[in-house]
Formats: sequence, structure tokens, C-alpha cells
Amino acid sequence: MRPDGSDAHVRDVFENFSELLEGKDAPAVIAVDIPIGFPAHSYGGRTPDNVVRKLLKNGGSSVFPMPSRQAVFAERGPFQNMKARLAAHQRACAIAKKTSTPTVSITIFAFAIFRKIQEVDDALQEHPSCKDRVFETHPEVAFRELNGKCALCDSKKTEAGKTSRRRLLIEAGLPPSLVNSKPPNGAKTDDLLDALVCAHVARRIHNQVAKCFPDNPKFDDDLGHDMAIWA
Repeated sequence: MRPDGSDAHVRDVFENFSELLEGKDAPAVIAVDIPIGFPAHSYGGRTPDNVVRKLLKNGGSSVFPMPSRQAVFAERGPFQNMKARLAAHQRACAIAKKTSTPTVSITIFAFAIFRKIQEVDDALQEHPSCKDRVFETHPEVAFRELNGKCALCDSKKTEAGKTSRRRLLIEAGLPPSLVNSKPPNGAKTDDLLDALVCAHVARRIHNQVAKCFPDNPKFDDDLGHDMAIWA
């Protein structure tokens, strides 16, 4: 997508994040729905997660609580079976408890996305020059900003939720033909709508009108990146 919203099109699903960073026509700004940056010791969770969770319906259940960096990267996988995965989850939980105040564990849902988190983190470590063009976002927070700072009531999985999200994207200037297009292979309609609102956030960042949560983000010294959610 161009900064003005023109020349926008849907590409195939990338195999990995490095392919997006290095690929042909690599974006100047990338907004990705993956947590970026973690504290060495968690004091009540990541600040950006805590801030945006209060802005969303249902207590922000789509914002998974993230532990310390050590806990996120304790178990790399792949895991041979469910038994091995559950054992790895428990080991990571033990580390999370040792590196958090107050003591917290890791939900199985948060643990399930650690592989993607590690993939993005690894790519940024491998390509440090790309760090200044990769930003964390969250689709529901982005849609809230488009909706007059009001969280959407309908789930993105419902037809009503998809309709409202399409309307907001079109009102934001995305071409209707793009918003109503068929998702690429390997993706669903809600995946496409989430990706499009992430692209919209990237455009806002490029145009220097995006909002950062929190206003003054903390810094992950190990990664060399702010801990912030943009919308």
C-alpha cells in the first residue's frame, strides 16, 4: 500500500517474517500483530498490553498477557507431541513465576504464539537495520481508533463484525475492491481484515499521525526496540 492508500493489493501469505523484511518490494513501514519487546523482569505485565486491554470490550481478552523475555524464549520447539508441548509450557511457566512480581504464570493461549514471537524477534536481531521500520500493533485497538475510539461490540468472527470492520476500512480510504476481496490461500476473511487494518496503521505511522500506547514506552535493551502498541 502507498502512503496515500493507493496501489494497494493483497499478496500471498509469507512463509516467515524474514521473507517479508528481505523480499521484493519490502515495505518501508511494517505494522505487525505480534508482541515486540519484553521486560527482563515483569512487574504486572507489559505496559502496552495493560494500557490497551482497558480500551477494549470483554476486558481485552484478545490481548494475551506476556511474561518476561526469559520466559518467552525458554522453550523453542518444535515439540514432538502434545505431551512434550504441555511439558514445555510448564517449564516456561516456572521461569515466568521466577521473573515476575507479583508472581504470574503463562496461559496456554499465550504460549501458543511464542513461536511467532520468537520468529519476529529473531528476524529483527538478524536484521538490526530494519528495527526502525517494524512496529507492533493490535487489530482491535486499530479498529477502535477508526471507530471513534469506541471498541467494536461484534466479534470479528461474526458477519456483523466483518461488515462493521469492512465499513471502517473503506471509510479510512482503503479501496472497496481490496476490502471485499477474497483472502489469499491459507487465510480467512477475518485474517484479511486484520491485515488490512495493520497496513492502515503502517500508513498512519509513515504519515506521523499514529498513536502510541503507552505515550512514553519502555525500552527492551536486549532487542533494542520500544515496547509499544501503535494504532
